[in-house]
Amino acid sequence: MKRIFPILSVITAALLGYALYAALVIAPTEQTMGDVQRIFYYHVPSAWTAFLLFLINFVASVVYLIRKNPVADIVALVCAEVGVAFCTVVLITGPLWARPVWGIWWTWDIRLTSTLVLWLIYVAYLMLRRFSSSGQTPVLAAALAIFGALDVPLVYFSIWFFRTQHPQPVIGGGGSLAPVMWHVLLLNWLAFSMFAFLVCWSRFRLEKLSRQVDETQAMIELLDERIA
Repeated sequence: MKRIFPILSVITAALLGYALYAALVIAPTEQTMGDVQRIFYYHVPSAWTAFLLFLINFVASVVYLIRKNPVADIVALVCAEVGVAFCTVVLITGPLWARPVWGIWWTWDIRLTSTLVLWLIYVAYLMLRRFSSSGQTPVLAAALAIFGALDVPLVYFSIWFFRTQHPQPVIGGGGSLAPVMWHVLLLNWLAFSMFAFLVCWSRFRLEKLSRQVDETQAMIELLDERIA
């Protein structure tokens, strides 16, 4: 597996570079919004990647609550960390796109507000994991993750069922994309997904090693106490 990581890293770096070139050069200029619409190729794939990571976090949290599997707990943690990073990109690129198009940086639209709430829930999740030393922390965090995952469908379907300022969805909604735009969008999502996978993989290995070190340290301290 260690030999695969450098190869995937090179492929991902090349894919990210080509995806950026495709978004800036290959994709046609949108007639109404102009070049600012190119933020779309980072904004939407970041949101999709965050949703995917939060979904994995949800599944891993359920598995942990049922089986108390430490591997599932680590998967839930690292997916939440990387998911929050991508959700942060969504919250940054959204206002950058909205300002020249809507004339405002932010509005308390249902889609925007529910996305912010989702981000806050998972930030709270990470703070709980970071600062709580209770033995019940993984259980409490898993319960919080399951609660947070309930907000993901609200974020996605909000513009289907509510009147919002946010554009219509490009999948299953009133929006539409030219074939070239579709290809560039999916290319960027593939690149972002591969990058997210590599970061999660690295964090998983690091977190697993960190826990092994903590367990070894605890055993050494226990042995020292018995000897003393």
